[in-house]
Amino acid sequence: MSFGDPNNPYGQQQQGGQPGYGYPQQSPQGVPPQGQQPGYGYPAAPPVQAGYGYQGAPSEMPGNVKAARVMLYVIAGLQLIGVILFALSAVAVNAAKNDAALQDDVQFQQLADFSGGALWGLTVVVLLWGVFAVFLAAKFGKGGNGIRIATIVFGSITALLGIYPFIVVGLVHTVLAVLIIVFVAKSDGGAWFNRQQQPQY
Repeated sequence: MSFGDPNNPYGQQQQGGQPGYGYPQQSPQGVPPQGQQPGYGYPAAPPVQAGYGYQGAPSEMPGNVKAARVMLYVIAGLQLIGVILFALSAVAVNAAKNDAALQDDVQFQQLADFSGGALWGLTVVVLLWGVFAVFLAAKFGKGGNGIRIATIVFGSITALLGIYPFIVVGLVHTVLAVLIIVFVAKSDGGAWFNRQQQPQY
């Protein structure tokens, strides 16, 4: 039985033999053979995207956040003035307590003891509150969402204290505190504090 010319590409091929000349080796269902690169038409792998937090993150501190930071420094300056006033008041009460004419006045001595202690206590609290304002403002550059939340809490407490009991003296505190809350809580403030921080070495 003849199988035809083995060099004839149109002739019947022998079983177990090599494929005829001119015919590429086929693989099932159009899958390219192993070791071969896919031809044109095969989709390329999608590009690797940047990590979460980089897209849309501001590279520079927004103007509203900068304004809030300046206001924190202003509040810290006002706190320093309050420290001086409370300390002077405490010194004045202590001086009046040591006045010879008032040494025998028991009620005044008791009031002076209470007032002097309260004034010194307020002096310490006002000083610490001012230091906290400076700390928050200094952390605006690299602080995360925790600094943002702490600033909003700081502004809320400052605004409430400005309304009561220091309604006259604390009116400026209240206005500044409300503006700080608004500026930090806005969307650009959130984008700044929620941005992905660069690793520090």
